[in-house]
Amino acid sequence: MLRFLVHRALQSLVVLALMSFAVYGLIGLMPGDPVDLMIGANPRFTAEDAAQLRAVYGLDRPLLARYAAWAGDALTGDFGYSRGFARPVLDVILPRLANTAGLMIAAFLVALAVGIPLGILAAARPGGATDGLVNLYCFLAISMPTFWLALILIMVFAVTLGWLPAGGTGSEGGFLEALRHLILPIATLAVVEAGAFARYTRAAMVEAMRQDWVRTARAKGASLARVLVHHALRNALIPVTTIVALSFGGLFSGALITETMFAYPGMGKLIFDAVMGNDYNLALIGLLFATLLTLAGNLGADLAYAALDPRIGVSLLDDRR
Repeated sequence: MLRFLVHRALQSLVVLALMSFAVYGLIGLMPGDPVDLMIGANPRFTAEDAAQLRAVYGLDRPLLARYAAWAGDALTGDFGYSRGFARPVLDVILPRLANTAGLMIAAFLVALAVGIPLGILAAARPGGATDGLVNLYCFLAISMPTFWLALILIMVFAVTLGWLPAGGTGSEGGFLEALRHLILPIATLAVVEAGAFARYTRAAMVEAMRQDWVRTARAKGASLARVLVHHALRNALIPVTTIVALSFGGLFSGALITETMFAYPGMGKLIFDAVMGNDYNLALIGLLFATLLTLAGNLGADLAYAALDPRIGVSLLDDRR
């Protein structure tokens, strides 16, 4: 297991290095640069002033040279300054990362708590009324744009009923007030993800229920509930785990729209503003955090495979000897 973890850590470092190069290159190839934005904001800048500023920011050097300089500083723990905030990048990102982490983890847990039980209920009697209702919900959840769902929730619960706030964090009002501000963003993300989880859980459970060992358990007199939970579910969770792990990283991109709709100061909105404002260092580190989150989700899926089926864990270790 230790060898496997070390191997995956080395793979992750390679992916992060390649991702940093790709993102830095794409941002560097965007039209305009921070100096152009400064010139647009102050028409009294001259061409000489612009040239001096590009020299100060290193923008007069080739793209590869600028990336090499950035990578060398990053290896020492210096990720540079945010141009837009005039502060070190980590000082800007860490508070926003904490906000997004709380939102994502809460939405992820709610989606799991709703989606997997719905998938099990639908698979208990395929073609029945419950199965039809769950399939209808899955279809609606997967088809709904996130921004549209956010608008509907704001109109109903914030504007019409006035039960919940329409945006912000509410951190100044204490824990309960912050929790009230999180309900609508969490619901927006969880409704969509729960539909996907329920759909894949149902499909995996229906396939597992067709296996010979499940029919044998039913023939021995095991109840439907016992067959579903103790026999079919564990095997059905193996393919579902892949979808769940990948969706955890996908929640990060969904949070961009949700955070924008609810004026929530998280990583998604921060990355969007950084890219649009040509804030190189901030956008790059933010996107690398998103990549790291996806890699962590994949690692979690591999570890979950080993926990669900010990044979998979042994094969993973044997493949790396």
